[in-house]
Amino acid sequence: MAYSASAGRSAGRRVRPKSHKSSRRLVGILCVAAFVTWSLAVMVGTSVTLQGPLHVLAIAAHILAMVLAFGAILLVDWHGFLWLIGKRELSETIRLDDAASPLIWVGITAMLFTGAFLSPHLNNPLTVIKLAAVLILILNGIMLIPLMRRLLVMPPTTTFGALTPGQRFHMLACLTISQVCWWTAIVIGFVNAEF
Repeated sequence: MAYSASAGRSAGRRVRPKSHKSSRRLVGILCVAAFVTWSLAVMVGTSVTLQGPLHVLAIAAHILAMVLAFGAILLVDWHGFLWLIGKRELSETIRLDDAASPLIWVGITAMLFTGAFLSPHLNNPLTVIKLAAVLILILNGIMLIPLMRRLLVMPPTTTFGALTPGQRFHMLACLTISQVCWWTAIVIGFVNAEF
């Protein structure tokens, strides 16, 4: 998304990381854009109702988008866990993350778009929890950008233990938040499903 393995290394030599100020600015802009997009999807969802085949198509597209995004997330998180326990190198994990990030963000964007046509019932507390979980997981993904930018300029064989305590906490907290929000949204989505 805002970082890439190819951008972090040039012809095998390390490059200077983006400044903390530019990372903070980017994160702020992306968080505002994500909140506005999420809010628009919720507003459209409460005012537009699809019926019949269009509703079924919206549900199918929503589930396919969820599979795309969540499948990529699971793969990246699993590979990150393998790096955490020393079974993979940092460079491998960054390359996989770089390859999977477009799939994740396209899937999430498609989920927001298709979710806007599923007529969420905001009077249902579970639906509100699901919508909040989706917003939190999007913001959580954005919050990983500064850490990923720092990881890009580290030696390819850097271990999890070599990170600062703050970086380790940041990574583990984001991983936990991601999994909790994804599973919450998925379970509630299937509980609330009207087929």
